Order: sequence, then structure tokens, then C-alpha cells
Amino acid sequence: MLPWLRTLFRFSHPFRPALRTNGMEYHLFPADTLWQFTADVFQALGIPAADAALAADVLAYSDLRGIDSHGVARLITYVDLLQLGRINPHPHLKIIRERGAVATVDGDGGLGLVIGPKAHDLAMERAAEHGAGMVSVSHSNHFGAAGYYAVRSLPRDLVSWAMTNSSKAVAPLWGGVRMLGTNPIAIAFPGKEEPPIVIDLATSAVAYGKIEIARRKHEPVPEGWCLDRHGNPTTDPDEMINGGALLPLGSDRTHGGHKGYSLAAMVDILCCVLSGANWGPFAPPFAVHQEIPEREVGKGIGHFFGVMDPAGFRDPDDFKREIDQWIRTFRATPPQPGQERVLIPGDPEREAYELRAKSGIPLIEGVVRDLKTVSKRTGVLLPLP
Repeated sequence: MLPWLRTLFRFSHPFRPALRTNGMEYHLFPADTLWQFTADVFQALGIPAADAALAADVLAYSDLRGIDSHGVARLITYVDLLQLGRINPHPHLKIIRERGAVATVDGDGGLGLVIGPKAHDLAMERAAEHGAGMVSVSHSNHFGAAGYYAVRSLPRDLVSWAMTNSSKAVAPLWGGVRMLGTNPIAIAFPGKEEPPIVIDLATSAVAYGKIEIARRKHEPVPEGWCLDRHGNPTTDPDEMINGGALLPLGSDRTHGGHKGYSLAAMVDILCCVLSGANWGPFAPPFAVHQEIPEREVGKGIGHFFGVMDPAGFRDPDDFKREIDQWIRTFRATPPQPGQERVLIPGDPEREAYELRAKSGIPLIEGVVRDLKTVSKRTGVLLPLP
């Protein structure tokens, strides 16, 4: 387990089995026991112990920061793909092309939660040697929250960004069918006394996982998020999941949908066209019942990591002090009427992080049911909430 996660877990403790918020029932799990369950599940499916712990770290990052769509809620999908043989539990990462600070890595069909951190390590190594490092990855799969990679460079005072494509879920601007993934982008900047600036966003109107969470809660989603299978706007998550599509960030041209579409295209090209991974509509699907064409099996999805050392631009302490000044200046912005304050990118996740590390991870009933299914299929005992 990463040291900064281990520090947080020392403060977690068990709570009563369930609580209700907005009519929904949640079960609180201590963060450390949920991490151990996750690591044990991956080991039970043939992932080596060190890699299983790394994968559990990636999911724990999301659960601790309130990014519920990218934490243990996704565990059942990884279990499905591992048991179907669609993920290689013992991948051999290969650098297939390199030149100075840049490289392309073949992930050998391994678990994205393991391939991602190892490729990002390579980018940080190149940055240590050259001042910057860039690594494009093929033959991988879902790598967790992009913000995880940006944050893990902060202890080294590095600026790091991460991108990935994913299975098709998003319609291009004016399109009525799925052609792109949610294609997230993340970047983080270290401060000196202030907390870091952490930017993590999907290039779609919303992350696909939030549609899944709404479906589990039996709740509608906001207008401007989804299309149904006929290309018409919908607020029903089932209509989107069953053949519909997400909209790009901004939704339509009037509200800036061309910007989200263009950002998604950039991610697709850096992660896939550059590495040789499957791009756009050819990215492997998550749905386990779908047959995957041979072309997609061989290339997987792609990631892109960039790391740079601010010391190559200016004195690192001066840089971090000015990041502090930037943060304090924007925090002092007068808020709009009815708003309490101006947020800095990363504030909501940071506040969730502080609360959940002490209070536990709240999981809705649908996620708990999935974890019970995982427990039965792997023989790993699910801890009591």
C-alpha cells in the first residue's frame, strides 16, 4: 500500500451497518478492510501480491475522494474480465519504441490498474533524467481515476498529467451514436503551504460511472447528459445504458459541446493513435456478454502520461510559492449570490478524502450486492460494514 494511503487508513474505524441519506441506504466500510478485501480478490484471481496491492491502491484513491464511480463499484467488472480470460494476470510490460524522454509501452493485456502505475513510473524516471517524460501505452484496459496518477507525482514535486481512452460511450458533436470513450484528463500542481491544485475531468458531459450509480439508485440524470438509442435526449439512465450515448462535455454547440468533443479527440489520438491502441469506436467494450473482434483483443485501450520537473523552468520553491499565491487569490474571489465560496480544483475530493479516511467508505446497497457476488465467486470473505 502506498505510504500516503497507509497514513489515512490508520484513522479509519468501523461504523454502524447502514445510514440513510436522501432516501438512500448506505453501508459504511472501514477504508483499510475494504482495501484488504480488494487486494485479496485480485490475488484470488491470479494477480501477484504486489500488483494486487497496487490495484487496490488505485481503487482506494477514488473511494477515499468520493469518486464512487471509479472505486470498488468497478470491482465486479474487473472480476468478470479476469474470469473470462480477457485480462492477463501476469503481463510482461515492454518498451516497444523509445527516443530520449519519450516511449511507447505495450501492456500485454494486463490489468490497467497495474499497467497504468508502472507506465507512469517510467514517465517519472524519464522526467528525472531529461526534465520531462512522456509515455503512451497500448494493450491495456481501464486504469482507474486519472487523478490518481497526477497526485502520485506530487511528493516528488513533479507536475504530472494522465489521459486514457475507454470503451465507446459518447456521441461526437451532432452525432447520435457512441463513437468515443469518456476520455478523461487529469493534471496536478504542487503547492508549498497550500494543498495542491488537482484537475480531473471527463471530456464527456459526465463520467459513465455516474450513469451506473444513478441506475443503481433508480434516479433520473440531469438533462444534457444522455441520448437514448434513437439519438434523442433522455434523463433515464437505462435508456442511455441500453444502446444510448453520453454527450460530450458542453452537450451541444450552444453550450460548448465542440470543446468537449475536441478534447476527447485529443485524448484518443495521444493515447491510441500514438501508441497503436484501439481508438474511438474500436476500443474494447466493457460489457462482458459482447464478443470482442480479434483486432480489439490485440490492441486494448491506451493511456498517455506526461511528467515534467518545474525545476527546468524556474526555481521549484518559487514555483510552489506562486502556486500558493494563485490559490489564495482565487479563494478570495467574491462568490456569486447564493454561493458560499469559490472552489479550487480538487477541493471537493480533498474534503471527501478528509472525511472518509476517518469515517469510512459509504457504499450504496447495489454496490454492496455486487461485492457480495464478488465474494461468492472468489471465495474472499467480504468484511462486515
